[in-house]
Amino acid sequence: MKKIIALVTGGFTGESVISLKSAEVIEQNIDRNKFEVYKIIITRESWYHVDDNAVKYAVDRNDFSLTVKDKVIRFDVVFIGLHGSPGEDGKLQGYFDMLGIPYTTCDALTSAITMNKGYTKAIVDDIADLNTARSVQLFSNTPSAAESVLNSLSLPVFVKPNNGGSSIGMSKVKTAGELPDALEKAFKEDSQVLVEEFIDGREFTIGVYMGKEGIEVLPATEIVSSKEFFDYEAKYTTGVTDEITPGRMTDEEVARVKEVVAEAYRKLNCRGVVRIDYILERESGKFYFIEVNTVPGQTENSLIPQQVRKTGRTIRDFYTELIEVALGE
Repeated sequence: MKKIIALVTGGFTGESVISLKSAEVIEQNIDRNKFEVYKIIITRESWYHVDDNAVKYAVDRNDFSLTVKDKVIRFDVVFIGLHGSPGEDGKLQGYFDMLGIPYTTCDALTSAITMNKGYTKAIVDDIADLNTARSVQLFSNTPSAAESVLNSLSLPVFVKPNNGGSSIGMSKVKTAGELPDALEKAFKEDSQVLVEEFIDGREFTIGVYMGKEGIEVLPATEIVSSKEFFDYEAKYTTGVTDEITPGRMTDEEVARVKEVVAEAYRKLNCRGVVRIDYILERESGKFYFIEVNTVPGQTENSLIPQQVRKTGRTIRDFYTELIEVALGE
């Protein structure tokens, strides 16, 4: 008998647009011979499923069920394809934990912690061969915020919402005069802001997931952007960025990166597939951790699908493994 899957998408933030695009790709690539799929859209106003005839059915949030044509649909597992809140910050995970419904992502605690870039850096900071850029975490945009940053860090710096994703609200600051506007921009997206010193190096991103045989590391992608940095436009606009998979690394770098990211996955107690962004410093080759994304994009332009294909696997087989691991099969 086919397992019944809820594919959750939508969300409360600006990343909802990406979530809906990710869900389209996921829905197209789930093996219908094994699974029956219902796409569930979550917004602040409502949770619902729309069938092929454009009929909308509300989700019963008491037990996360659907009633379709007098038939009650209960889900065996949830495939979370919702970026940002509430799908990436632990809120949905905690809800599903209370209901006893398994899901494909990290648990509630890991999701909440990794959504906070500053807290995540503190946890992984003592991993061998992993470095982090010097940073300042701000909890309010006070008149002295810019001054405190300049007293602690050297320019240029990156200013980013501490709990945000898709590089929304992020800026690269080269001069002191640019800092106040960058802080204001970031604080519009979040109540906490992280400011990090710029690391001169090559930027990469790499997928790590829990497979049936344990932790697996996908081929890294090197990011070569025509933009100043890998911002929202660079991530989601075709042609703005060159994405080289596998990234140009020596055999030693490949082996070292695999060890570092696998240990970060373990230490953060990750589940499902995550994407870890990092920089290899240009002069030293040192690994600098940037952040971990626990619900990485699955759009046509996203990096995880590219990396999976480079292993010789199909996206369908990859999703099947994620679902079966979540089910404990």
